[in-house]
Amino acid sequence: MTDARLRRGRGSLAVSFFVQGVTFALLVTRIPGIQDRYGISDGLLPVFLAAVPVLAGVSSVLAEKLVVRVGPAAVLRWAQPVVLLALLGVGAGTQLWMAAVALGVFGLSVGALDASMNMLGVSLQRAYGRSIMLGFHASYSLGGIAGASLAWVGAHWHLSLFVSYLPVVAVLLPVAFVGSRWYVNGGPEAADTEERAGSHGVAFRLLLPLCLVMTFAYIGDSTVSNWSAKYLQDVLHSSEELATVPYNAYMVTTLLGRSVGDFGVRRFGAVLVVRCGAVLAALGFAVVAVAHGPWVGMAGFTVLGLGLSVVVPQTFAAAGRLFPGASDAAVARLNVFNYVGFLVGSPLVGALGDAWSYRGAMLVPMVLVLVTVVYATSFGAQKARYGGGHERPRTVDVG
Repeated sequence: MTDARLRRGRGSLAVSFFVQGVTFALLVTRIPGIQDRYGISDGLLPVFLAAVPVLAGVSSVLAEKLVVRVGPAAVLRWAQPVVLLALLGVGAGTQLWMAAVALGVFGLSVGALDASMNMLGVSLQRAYGRSIMLGFHASYSLGGIAGASLAWVGAHWHLSLFVSYLPVVAVLLPVAFVGSRWYVNGGPEAADTEERAGSHGVAFRLLLPLCLVMTFAYIGDSTVSNWSAKYLQDVLHSSEELATVPYNAYMVTTLLGRSVGDFGVRRFGAVLVVRCGAVLAALGFAVVAVAHGPWVGMAGFTVLGLGLSVVVPQTFAAAGRLFPGASDAAVARLNVFNYVGFLVGSPLVGALGDAWSYRGAMLVPMVLVLVTVVYATSFGAQKARYGGGHERPRTVDVG
């Protein structure tokens, strides 16, 4: 496999991550507009929102079977346009059942997209022989910032959902489809597959620590996305305008952390980087929990983004290293716990906040994130490090 082909594959996959970041942000940041458009009651809204990650989890499991037949590149090539069209469908409908169908299609396609996208990222990192996974997720964060900004423009100018979504989909759909021509699967390295997991299998007892880390990371992430504004306004008595800032700050520091994180992994190894990230994220939650003013609270959410930024990409990368001959299956199964954390996080913090206090509720994701420090050894032995003498001097043919 040539260096030029790998570079094209890396660039096209980064574009795919960016497109998905824009798409997902456009959906979640316009949830109030979706609710108003379809007249979805407050009681029914959680059902609609929960259906998306549930269907995505099911789709991620099915993607494991599908990539065996057609490969992750083909799955991603067709899943991404469906996700974009489903987003447009959410904005185009007029009746409740139309919203249900569009969100259902979005959930089913986004699970396959997330799984196949990270499968390709893991295989490309293996082909490169050095850490590049955080860079892909940095593209996703950049897309999320762009999508949230576009959503703000739509809301500010009181544009309908369809009018807001149509130009974005019209631009991103051909970009994603044309870019998919250069997707590259780095190919398996199965030297110790049987030693690790039997013949091309994934031993769940070995994958379980990474599944827990993924769940805890997304509980932390969903806490920020769903509760940061309410926490600042109701607990720290900020203005409504100021309450919108923490999530943006969190996204920016997530982007920064992922932009430089690969260099840290190459220099110090994944274990140390993940442990430092987990401690930093826990510190951010602690600052939020004890803050006595909105600016201190925002500082906590900012630190939190920097810490959590490295955990999820490195968890996918660790699954690929742990099962080098069955990395696609490992990534697909691990991806399910992305949605488990998303489903658990928001209701958990809300229930604890109502029953106890929102300050106390922030301590729960803090403790869960700290558990990652214990499980960090699952992110690779010393010999699995990138950099520090273990990085390949050049890209090699692994085909």
